[in-house]
Amino acid sequence: MQKLKKYLLQAAAFLATLLAGTANAQFGHLGYAELPQLDGGKTVLFYPTLAEETAVRQGPFEFSWAADAPPSFSNGRLVVISHGSGGSPWVHMDLTRTLVHRGFIVAIPQHQGDNDQDHSRPGPESWARRPLEISRAIDAVASYPPLQNFVSTDRVGIFGGSAGGHTALTLAGGQWSPDRFKAHCEQHLEEDFNSCVGFTTRLRGNALDYLKLWLARRVIAWRFSDPTPQRYTDARIRAAVAMVPFAADFLPASLAKPKIPLGLIIAERDVNQIPKFHAEAIAQACEPRCEVLLRLADAGHGAMLSPMPPLAPGSIEFALLGDPPNFQRATRVNQIHQAIAEFFAQHLLPDR
Repeated sequence: MQKLKKYLLQAAAFLATLLAGTANAQFGHLGYAELPQLDGGKTVLFYPTLAEETAVRQGPFEFSWAADAPPSFSNGRLVVISHGSGGSPWVHMDLTRTLVHRGFIVAIPQHQGDNDQDHSRPGPESWARRPLEISRAIDAVASYPPLQNFVSTDRVGIFGGSAGGHTALTLAGGQWSPDRFKAHCEQHLEEDFNSCVGFTTRLRGNALDYLKLWLARRVIAWRFSDPTPQRYTDARIRAAVAMVPFAADFLPASLAKPKIPLGLIIAERDVNQIPKFHAEAIAQACEPRCEVLLRLADAGHGAMLSPMPPLAPGSIEFALLGDPPNFQRATRVNQIHQAIAEFFAQHLLPDR
């Protein structure tokens, strides 16, 4: 029975590929479900359905989907999205809809201690836990009864931006350690201040900068001295895309030959994760065995977010996530999403 199910899913995926070609095939509407996590959080799940969508509100956002609707025909493949530090599923909804319209099923787990509801444990503590949370999300989807005849979890994709990009790089075979994070921040704290301290404060070129740097060095030295190599892979994950990732704590050699197809998206005007220390450093280590899907000369860190959350002018979030003046969000974000969807179609679907 399991073999028959596998063959049927493969046939469905092949047919989906034929129908889709290189275009954005429409697979009905957006279905929605919530799966409980062992840690008390929830994984949100999106999938094609023929049911009609209804309007819903999530925080400041207006969306539409068909809650708990029966699934319909899909390409049989799952993509898991790892949200950024302090993030939520809702800022990845436009990418999610693009993927579902290409026939994918999408799961977005809530990362414990590093989400929009709980900011208590960001940074290396969360980075060590996130890949396992991705595996648990795959397990949850595989055992979700309504989808059991519509999805196969033997070839899964992972997308992540920022801290989620760190998750994707780990699952692609990267090795990192808290001690490497500390070493990077000791050497480049002024240049890459926001990567090292997060959204708590920023340098403003005034007399308080000395105190901020002094305090940051001591907190980092106290919290992040563990040299133990951190690594985690899941054989079910067969393709990864990392966008504007935090990556300065990785051993570059560990990603010189990624264990799975790896795509990178680099925003050259990213002031939150300075590319030369993060995404570009990984690209230099792994090209041509990885693929830079896009180098966005006009984009900042917030290009990974769509819809963009409201950012108060003058806030730290506005400074670090706001779009540079020349960024054409209306066209560029769709280009990003199509490139991600095509990468997963190429590496997860049959005969691509």
